[in-house]
Amino acid sequence: MKMETKCLHAGYSPKNTEPRVVPIVQSTTYVYDSTAEVASVFDEPTKSLIYSRFANPTVMAVEEKIAALEGGVGAMCTTSGQAATLLSLLNICQTGDSFISTTEIYGGTVNLFSFTLKKLGIECIFVDKNASDEEILAAFKPNTKAVFGETIANPALTVFDIERFARLAHQNKVPLIVDNTFATPALCRPIEFGADIVIHSTSKYMDGHAVQVGGVIVDSGNFDWTSGKFPELVEPDESYHGISYVETYGKAAYIIKARMQLMRDFGVYPAAHSAFLLNLGLETLAVRMKQYCENALTVAKFLEGNDKIESVKYPGLESDVDYPLAQKYLAGASGVISLVIKGGREAAMRFMDSLELASNEVHVADIRTCVLHPASETHRQLTDEQLVACGIDGGMVRLSVGLENVNDIIADLEKGLTAI
Repeated sequence: MKMETKCLHAGYSPKNTEPRVVPIVQSTTYVYDSTAEVASVFDEPTKSLIYSRFANPTVMAVEEKIAALEGGVGAMCTTSGQAATLLSLLNICQTGDSFISTTEIYGGTVNLFSFTLKKLGIECIFVDKNASDEEILAAFKPNTKAVFGETIANPALTVFDIERFARLAHQNKVPLIVDNTFATPALCRPIEFGADIVIHSTSKYMDGHAVQVGGVIVDSGNFDWTSGKFPELVEPDESYHGISYVETYGKAAYIIKARMQLMRDFGVYPAAHSAFLLNLGLETLAVRMKQYCENALTVAKFLEGNDKIESVKYPGLESDVDYPLAQKYLAGASGVISLVIKGGREAAMRFMDSLELASNEVHVADIRTCVLHPASETHRQLTDEQLVACGIDGGMVRLSVGLENVNDIIADLEKGLTAI
């Protein structure tokens, strides 16, 4: 099977024809003319395709598209958003290192940072996103290798001050990693505000149809890895023929290292068909995100005026404490709303169980409206203290507003509220 390919961090580009849709290259294997040719590719794997555990033409086309959307030099898709989060940190952290994260992040990520990475000897230092510069700077240690935050936190719906945290990270010569899942590049491009690495759970808005799980890491190409804090990117890699990633790949050093080391060893690469489906979602991302935002703002205003609602958290509302940050960083506040039902956990569950149009499901950012009770579902592994730190109340409901007629969505919510 003969193919013309670009560098591994770029996309598949056939010479003679340009198909209307991304082709599905359903193959694990790529054939060469000689043993010497195979050997040369293992010496310099960006020359051509090796094996679909590293790269596949269909997935590479999607990687190139996402890198372009975010304004990065390259991207690497993974089998889940959690895999993208994990590899983004393991690419620069090892046993004995630490990194800083804001507290208001996805519960599964809290668990990954607090327990799994701790078992590997990597410490996560949590900070309040609203802490002063002095308090955040005090959290840095000599072994701190990165700062992490979510553009729009899941499910707290707070907005991350990207420029401020980028400045503090760069002051300490470490990169800023931003999870841009809820915003997507249609609403925010964190690299333009100083982020160095951007990750996504592509299972959410990028896919949009709840048909496949996936993730992606995007490298801005802007961070200077030669400060002395990241020898693994500068010094020869004994596991790969003594390659120096910075010397050989320049601005793409981070993403190439992630592929050649971590994807080689962990093998969390998506199938070609999954990438094909993701690409279909990407083709409608801009128009979908616009409608999600419009529907959600209408619903948020309705909920804000209901006497059975204790509070509504949606950064698109002028009354929201994060509204100024949303205006600075976002072209819309996404379709996700956090609301707190008066009466706590039992009232929230009664409200959810009475809905008909909205689905009670462990998902978010779908074309269909769905609801979730974080305290008893996605975040149930957290302690009460961790729930508070994440901004989660027992009566909180995460409402993901879909693309149905907004009047039908509101009528369904009225039905649920009446049942309380």
